[in-house]
Amino acid sequence: MAPRARGRVRIAVPRPLAALPAAGAAPLRVPGGAPPRPVPSRPAAMAAAALWRLRRTSAAAFSSAAAAGPGRPEKLTVRRQAEGVRNIILNNPRRRNALSLSMLQSLREDLLHDVKSKDLRVIIISAEGPIFCSGHDLKELSSEDDVKHHSQVFEMCAEVMTLIQKLPVPVIAKVNGLATAAGCQLVASCDIAVASEKSQFATPGVNIGLFCSTPAVALGRSLPRKVALEMLFTGEPLSAQEALMHGLVSKVVPEDKLEEETMKISQKICESSKSVLALGKATFYRQIAQDLDTAYKMTTQVMVDNLTLRDGQEGIEAFIQKRKPVWSHSQDEKK
Repeated sequence: MAPRARGRVRIAVPRPLAALPAAGAAPLRVPGGAPPRPVPSRPAAMAAAALWRLRRTSAAAFSSAAAAGPGRPEKLTVRRQAEGVRNIILNNPRRRNALSLSMLQSLREDLLHDVKSKDLRVIIISAEGPIFCSGHDLKELSSEDDVKHHSQVFEMCAEVMTLIQKLPVPVIAKVNGLATAAGCQLVASCDIAVASEKSQFATPGVNIGLFCSTPAVALGRSLPRKVALEMLFTGEPLSAQEALMHGLVSKVVPEDKLEEETMKISQKICESSKSVLALGKATFYRQIAQDLDTAYKMTTQVMVDNLTLRDGQEGIEAFIQKRKPVWSHSQDEKK
């Protein structure tokens, strides 16, 4: 039997230089195919690659991860904890840390892990790569998936966002880059947000025909109405300083100071009683939705209840005795 002729077949890959042979190499030919195209010189190939990267960045800067490179890390979120501070890192930079269903489930698991432990005092959510979070993964929202799957994605997202405010510890967003759509929603849902000067925030769903209705819930509770609606209607981003001015973030710092400032806030939180902070956080979110009279009536009772806690009395006694309080971090009442 005569040996079969072997030909080299070009396989398209996302990176523009990956499929090009070295300059001066023989052109590739597909058996039975069209004549080969000439191979560009190395300078021309590099220029084409640079132009491709520029176009890709401009077109996808405010989109979800639909156009991102293939593959994903095994672990979508990374959880680390030391000295009362839990760091949860969104760990899928190739897909712009998109909030896929799997990412949301992993984030939920890390938020809830041993959450009642006295060793956990504060949670920081940050991200790998230049984009904090690009929102939902648009590939999960295509017509290829059914309505049931779409509902799962949005329901899980709503559960995670509301969970953040129900947790008994403060949650801080540490933002170093772009946060769009549900990524912007994540920032708005955290109790505190610290951003680097290069960070930006946007809700660009309107530009692709999917209005950011669920992100609007968090934005509308963090920003003045007209600012939130301008973001939602135009998709245009807020700079970090604009986000600070309008109340979307708590602080803006140089990129090289972001870790230091976030840890400074975290360590200050760790100095207080976990049980007192848990009571205060829950009360804040309850009263914010109430009318003035109802809110004062409810919080008056909470102040009384706070005094019955062991740590409530410990703090007052320590202040009177001019000593540092020794917190139990317990919900137990003083006997």
